Amino acid sequence: QVQLVESGGGLVQAGDSLRLSCATSGLTFGNYAMGWFRQAPGKEREFVAGISRSGGSTYYADSVKGRFAISKGNDKNTVYLQMNSLKPEDTAVYYCAAGRWATTQTMAIMTSYDWWGQGTQVTVSS
Repeated sequence: QVQLVESGGGLVQAGDSLRLSCATSGLTFGNYAMGWFRQAPGKEREFVAGISRSGGSTYYADSVKGRFAISKGNDKNTVYLQMNSLKPEDTAVYYCAAGRWATTQTMAIMTSYDWWGQGTQVTVSS
């Protein structure tokens, strides 16, 4: 049974940092590209960051480029999202996702992913 479990969300002030984790089980971690998406109240879910199966390629939404960093901890079957210089507009539920065939060309597309976590809330106050 495949499971993706996010953690690390919380309430912070603008300019603060948070590190989200997504622990995976039931899949061969190295065979999957991983992505982070977010959904703010009343808005569509949007792509945030993605990392290739090997971890050698990363891809970011323009809104977070230079502030967020995605990484893979292969020894722990976990993907991380380091979020720095947080802004109120980063407030959302953050979801991780695993895609067996997602590539750097497709990792921004939700349908590229096979498995999703339940999400973790990030709230940034001004």
